[in-house]
Amino acid sequence: MSAPFKTQVAEGIAELVIDRPPVNALNDAGWHALADEIERLGDAPAVNVIVIRAEGRGFCAGVDIKELDAQPERIVSVNAGNYRSFEAVHRNPLPVIVAVHGFVLGGGIGLAGAADIVVASDCATFGVPEVDRGAMGGGAHLQRLFPVQKVRMMYFTGEPITAADAYRLGAVEQVVPRAELREAALAIARKIAAKSGTMIRLAKESLNGIEDGNLENKYRWEQGFTLQAYMSAESAETRRAFVEKREAQLNTNNDAQGPSGARK
Repeated sequence: MSAPFKTQVAEGIAELVIDRPPVNALNDAGWHALADEIERLGDAPAVNVIVIRAEGRGFCAGVDIKELDAQPERIVSVNAGNYRSFEAVHRNPLPVIVAVHGFVLGGGIGLAGAADIVVASDCATFGVPEVDRGAMGGGAHLQRLFPVQKVRMMYFTGEPITAADAYRLGAVEQVVPRAELREAALAIARKIAAKSGTMIRLAKESLNGIEDGNLENKYRWEQGFTLQAYMSAESAETRRAFVEKREAQLNTNNDAQGPSGARK
């Protein structure tokens, strides 16, 4: 099976383009392959900066729900692939620019939230429909983009926000027309690629070291709740409904058991 992306390197810039129609939702193998490639680019002597973008209708719709509906046992490996991909961006020795368009969902939020710089097309929307898909995760990376209360509004409601709102909240560096997105990202990349590679690598490590908290540990905490969610019948129902293109039949009563086993 071919990789769900293509890569090219020129003048110190590595350009990784996600391309898995119809919605750039990566399967288990795809997430691990993506992590491997981002790590490889970070160690390439000829590269000083990485640009990640996508072809098609949107940047990334996250994980392949159809695969998980058919093989729910793969959630552990998919979780690991997500973790590795986001870590490969955030902990990469090189700056990573993510250029987004259309929908930025689930794993797309993870990639954007882990990045150093985000550029968006004016058609981009950012969302976390995890609650509606019977999963968790993405909050840590979303909180690296947006303020806490905005994150919770987005997470609890599943409602996306526009590129214009993302710019207003400081999450993205630029908002440009779709046709200008690639060039906008490459223009920033060229400025970085022209710098001393040694200084840029030291700057990336230094800036990561002064961040509050540990992004990977926060995401790992969230992933435990993804596994817990996947053990519920409602999680399975949301995946089945997604595949069958119908409304999920859910219990909205507040009599669920909490983590301790006590009734809420």
